[in-house]
Amino acid sequence: MHRINFHYTIGTDSSPARVRNPLIDLLQAVAESGSISAAAKQLGLSYRHVWGELRRWEENLGQSMIVWDKGQAARLTEFGTKLMWAERQAQARLLPQIEALRADLERAYAVAFDDTAHVLTMYASHDEALAALQEQARQPTHRLHLDIRYTGSVDAIRALNEGRCMMAGFHTLVGVGAGSLAQRTYKPLLRPGLHKLIGFALRTQGLIVARGNPLALHSLADLRLRKARFANRTLGTGTRVLFDELLAQAGIPADAINGYAQSEPSHAAVAQAVASGHADAGLGIKATARARGLDFIPLAEEHYHLACLKSELDRPAVTTLLSLLRAEAWKSRLAGLAGYQPSHSGEILSMRAVLPWWTYRSPRHPAPDAAP
Repeated sequence: MHRINFHYTIGTDSSPARVRNPLIDLLQAVAESGSISAAAKQLGLSYRHVWGELRRWEENLGQSMIVWDKGQAARLTEFGTKLMWAERQAQARLLPQIEALRADLERAYAVAFDDTAHVLTMYASHDEALAALQEQARQPTHRLHLDIRYTGSVDAIRALNEGRCMMAGFHTLVGVGAGSLAQRTYKPLLRPGLHKLIGFALRTQGLIVARGNPLALHSLADLRLRKARFANRTLGTGTRVLFDELLAQAGIPADAINGYAQSEPSHAAVAQAVASGHADAGLGIKATARARGLDFIPLAEEHYHLACLKSELDRPAVTTLLSLLRAEAWKSRLAGLAGYQPSHSGEILSMRAVLPWWTYRSPRHPAPDAAP
């Protein structure tokens, strides 16, 4: 089976959008002119080039496309004629979509040629507030295009450290200290002096349950007691770290949770599992539960952080984002999202001030007694 690939060019030509293959142009010229030499002249190419290309295409496709009888006008074979027919059919059907695709491409490339617009690539744990921020950033007053790739919190910080993005979004449970799972997970990835944290939001996570909460689930202990089917999150996500942290605080072993090994890739997937009846509960955010018409049982508050390299703070895209986050318009919109509150939005924060386990110090050993 032959595959179709698309290519496009960048220029100032304002001709109608077309997706064309040079082979079709060659066949069209031969069909109209009746000879290879006339087709070459029509296309502004050499006879040798046109002849060589037609032969190459025939070899690649394993089909003859031109009747090469000497002394007679060149004409298309049945296969060549069907190729031309397929082109006309495709062009007729795809023209509206092609025009729409070109418009999308032109809008995207317009950013590259606009000195007042900026692009910021961010890897981040999925979050409803980030989607709202992405929309707000596109407004003419900001002209900031957030290129957000949703991934787990751990992978987001790794992407930042590997230079694949300018900013990473991750979240941690409020108030956890030394020895916590959050410390063991994130501390090896973050370095004071190299990274800076930017305040973003305080959000609530809890149990997403069916409407009316038929199993009366109000805690993790209830999950265990009622053997509720649980939709977990995948390893490497901040919500999986949070869930394991909450289990440890409650003294509940992971294998006591029915479905602990069954994971879903996002908050939305967890909510869908509950909505479809495949799970009784899952840990997620309130906004996602509301969007699916499900009930939400709050369990914990967490800080959603934006991390970037200290050396990147003066980049225009970053300064534009900080200005947007500090604006009252954004804080008001964030407060209007279910389960969210502004928290030092747009402020550059020290990791030691935000993550309690960075201030942890091992007790000093007493100095030995001085020699008499």
